[in-house]
Amino acid sequence: MTNQHPITPPPELVQQWYMDATGPLYEKEIATRAAQWGADQELKACVEWLADDDDRQALQTYRRPKPPSLKEQALNGLEKVESFTLGQLEGVSVFNEYKTHVNNIRRALEQLDD
Repeated sequence: MTNQHPITPPPELVQQWYMDATGPLYEKEIATRAAQWGADQELKACVEWLADDDDRQALQTYRRPKPPSLKEQALNGLEKVESFTLGQLEGVSVFNEYKTHVNNIRRALEQLDD
């Protein structure tokens, strides 16, 4: 490729994404990770461009907010799981969402002291 875009992931990283991708929608997983990587590179460049440290921190926090805690994820997931009816669990995407919520709840519970 002679005209490579300045935000292009290294081949080793693309290979790692390929190796890590699973399931029938692995292309979507790779594309999502590539988009996230590119957005992170752009944000990093913008943050570096700013002179004021407060502005840098504000931009970073605004564009990459802190993800919800495992406890928050588990509680939100539990609310969703409680609202599912048996008919809603049909289909791959709904089942995968259900499984994600159940796994988050399990992980949160495993972190609690006995």
